[in-house]
Amino acid sequence: MPLMKPAAQSSASGLTRRVGQRSTFASFAPPVMQDTTGSKGPTAIVFLNMGGPSTTGEVGDFLSRLFADADLIPLGRLQSYLGPLISRRRTPKIKEQYAAIGGGSPIRKWSEYQSSEMCKLLDKLSPETAPHKPYVAFRYADPLTGETYSKLLEDGFGRGRGSRAVAFTQYPQYSCSTTGSSLNELWKWRNRLEGKNENMGIKWSVIDRWPVHPGLVNTIAENVEKQLATYPTERKGDVILLFSAHSLPMSVVNRGDPYPAEVAATVHAVMQRLNFSNPYRLVWQSQVGPSAWLGAQTSIAVEEYVKKGQTDLILIPIAFTSDHIETLYELDKEVIGEAGHEGIKRSESLNGNPVFIEALADIAHKHLMSGESCSMQMRLRCPSCRSEKCLHQKKFFAGRGDLL
Repeated sequence: MPLMKPAAQSSASGLTRRVGQRSTFASFAPPVMQDTTGSKGPTAIVFLNMGGPSTTGEVGDFLSRLFADADLIPLGRLQSYLGPLISRRRTPKIKEQYAAIGGGSPIRKWSEYQSSEMCKLLDKLSPETAPHKPYVAFRYADPLTGETYSKLLEDGFGRGRGSRAVAFTQYPQYSCSTTGSSLNELWKWRNRLEGKNENMGIKWSVIDRWPVHPGLVNTIAENVEKQLATYPTERKGDVILLFSAHSLPMSVVNRGDPYPAEVAATVHAVMQRLNFSNPYRLVWQSQVGPSAWLGAQTSIAVEEYVKKGQTDLILIPIAFTSDHIETLYELDKEVIGEAGHEGIKRSESLNGNPVFIEALADIAHKHLMSGESCSMQMRLRCPSCRSEKCLHQKKFFAGRGDLL
């Protein structure tokens, strides 16, 4: 089915020209209180993401939280022992990597910018749910989910006031290890800070996936086209496109996690938008530990193509919404830098792209207008899921007990 232009492009493109193309990063709006006017507002929009250490001094804590999360890196019964051991051993090396990309991850900077600019567009697109207040909740780095939830309460959301908030995953493709883990953490803090009375707390809904949204697809495709334009005409059509996404342990894949299929759907949509102009493959990066992970690995794929004499390659981040260590260090410095061929390049990340920010506003607008608590897909548990935490979290965010 041919892809349409982003739905937000026609309705919000003028807004983006005024708002989305600023050269400096926006500051947060004043706190939104519950006496603000608006028939269905105010609305908190909470961006969920993994996060990253903003300074090298935060690396140790970041890794400790990451390796303690069995949703992301399942280590079995020895998680409490192996997690801290692995994080301590890896901290010096990871500190060096963050130092090499400027001393920290830019993911907080980009997340705060994207959420702030998106909410400005959303105020125009959906005045009935305005004002929209941007928040960021990271799983492993500041601002942590608990800190953000406390800020929501301080700003007047919740506490029996009938206020609403949208948990907006910044993982376009759903995985129990990423979006699922973030929602588990959000649900945990909801129970800790507001109790289990659903009639008194913040009224939550979830944007849990958006793998083929036209704005996402168009932004990625345009960035690929810009990079393809740097090759000589006679070589352009033979450039191999390598779409790279964060890998998953095979134990998670075999449980029935939808992530591989949804990433593949994004790749196919981008290639359809590009009219299948080039040969392409989907590859996987960032494997950790000795267990089996989803492959082929990005680094090995590049090595093997180079051995075959194919040195015109474009690496395309397909599951990341901004630059962070996986793009700036792993792809740029390790994979591309060590390959040593000028024909191996990377397409730009989404970052502050105004078309992408329009897409975020369009996704949020359609969600708010739909009245849905979450997608139908989120109600469906993985075939082999045995997690009680996942079960209760899904029941809460789905707003009903009839999970599929």
